[in-house]
Formats: sequence, structure tokens, C-alpha cells
Amino acid sequence: MLKVVNTLFSDIDFKGSKMNGIKFETANPFVSFSFDNCLLNHSSFYKMKLRELKFVNCSLKGVDFTQADLKGVDFDNSDLLDALFDKTILENADLRTAINFAIDPSNNKVAKAKFSNSNLAGLLTKYNIKIEQ
Repeated sequence: MLKVVNTLFSDIDFKGSKMNGIKFETANPFVSFSFDNCLLNHSSFYKMKLRELKFVNCSLKGVDFTQADLKGVDFDNSDLLDALFDKTILENADLRTAINFAIDPSNNKVAKAKFSNSNLAGLLTKYNIKIEQ
């Protein structure tokens, strides 16, 4: 769990990077970055303001998004297996091509977030129901 204490990320585009287990919440709060084809498994964005951030083709397994502001974030073709969403702001976020997420709409702000018919089951995980095609 690498801590990036007071590190300033300004207009950084990470591409093809392996950045597993990084605690981004200890960075300078004025961050501006995007991720394309990156491995960010078990990293943490706890309580961070990450509006309009892009995660494209990323592995976000076990990532902590607890209490983060992800308004307008794009999770294009990203894997969110076991990612934590608790009191997270996901308003206007785009999860249409995201996979393996489990988001409780009663515990997170999801107004105007975008989902596809194929991944709506990720909003019903807490009910332990089976959805068949």
C-alpha cells in the first residue's frame, strides 16, 4: 500500500501502468489525472473528489471509492470486481460498459448515472436474486 503523501498530480495521463495498492487519498487534494489500460487493483480513492475522471479499460478490483465524489466519472470498459462504493457520489457517472460492480443505490448517490441493460444486475446485488437472460 504505497502512500503518495502530498504528491501533486496535475494533468497526468497514466497509460498501461501497473499501480496496484496505491493510497491516492494521501495525495494533494487538487488532483487531475486519467487512467487508460491501467491496473489499479486494491488502490484507494477514499473521500477524494475525482469529478469527470476517466478510467478506460482499467482493472479496479478491490478499489476503495468510499465517500468519494465521482460525479461524471467514466468507467469505460473497466472491471470493478469487489470495488467498494459506500456513500459515494456517482451522479452522472458512466458505467454503461463497466463490469462486475456492486452498487447499492440506497447507500450511494446515483442520480442520472448511466448503466446498460446488461449490467443493471450490479445495482441489485444486495438482494441476492438471480437474473436470467
